[in-house]
Amino acid sequence: MKIELRKDSTYSLVVPTSIGVRITPLNGQPVHCSDLYMMQATSAETNVASIPASLGLRVKVLTTFVKNSPIARFIMNNLKSRNMEFEGKEVPQGGPWGYRHQFNIADSGYGSRGPRVHNDRAGEVGRTLNVKDFDLDRIFGKEGVQIIHLSGLIAALSPETSNFCLELARAAKKYGTRISFDLNYRASFWKDREKELRDIFTEIAGISDILAGNEEDFQLCLGVEGPEAGGKDLASKIDSFKEMIGRVKKSFPNALAFATTLRQVVDANNHLWGAILSAGDEWHVVEPRHITVLDRIGGGDGFVGGLLYGILKGWEPEKWVQFAWATGALATTFLTDYAQPVDEEQVWSVWEGNARVKR
Repeated sequence: MKIELRKDSTYSLVVPTSIGVRITPLNGQPVHCSDLYMMQATSAETNVASIPASLGLRVKVLTTFVKNSPIARFIMNNLKSRNMEFEGKEVPQGGPWGYRHQFNIADSGYGSRGPRVHNDRAGEVGRTLNVKDFDLDRIFGKEGVQIIHLSGLIAALSPETSNFCLELARAAKKYGTRISFDLNYRASFWKDREKELRDIFTEIAGISDILAGNEEDFQLCLGVEGPEAGGKDLASKIDSFKEMIGRVKKSFPNALAFATTLRQVVDANNHLWGAILSAGDEWHVVEPRHITVLDRIGGGDGFVGGLLYGILKGWEPEKWVQFAWATGALATTFLTDYAQPVDEEQVWSVWEGNARVKR
């Protein structure tokens, strides 16, 4: 099975996002007792886009910036360095208590100490993302896009961004762009908006071609019954996960591919990592395998990025999920929450378990 893509497209992938910065203590230390930090530009959606962009495909980011902000300039420079084009409105800050790019403050964890992430999103400029600020006929019609990747994080960020994602999905459908939707449920985003967001997520999922999420995402975003409880390890639960995906397929029959990752945490630096993909009438399962983790944040995004890369390259589904498993695993070896593979060979070496030196 292959997913047919538009041939006359300028962009392989487009991602709407709200970008901020992530600060992480050095040497795996906790936040509350550290005074040295690494800062990076971050968003889940650009984490996904980092895989195809690093491997040479043309990617565009739709976002918004704080005008004349040094953090905005930092983010722009980072996107350029990662081979990503971008467009978006520059919003005046409005004084010291106005808009800003959000901060993500992350303790990566170490050994028996689990990771902790603190999100500081007050005044986040990305909450102003508005469909009126983008020429959708130009982007999808004249320029052309093969896949747009939507995230539940942006779809639930604010009423404006919810409508923004919905209108992007409708425009993509109109012009023959394939739609990828990673549900990414966040309870704090959904508080007091459950009915509104369930309706929006259901409509987007109903016209999507690729649906990704974990068991919680499918249950809480779309109301699909999750996997049965029981079993001591992931391998024993795979049939239950497949049954859940089967229920998703019945509820959203227009989608062509459904994917979920499998993770069992031994400790902060040792995980069992697997994946399930349903493509057409076929199942492709990667049994959970051990991976060594430097920082787990972004592994799921790396998986989706690899999945979309395989689809964009026209591979068979078995290779989609293998490559996706490997790009997800690769992301957990980076200090940043995104991976930048140097070439396909590096990714396939991860899949093959070949960590030997290459000279």
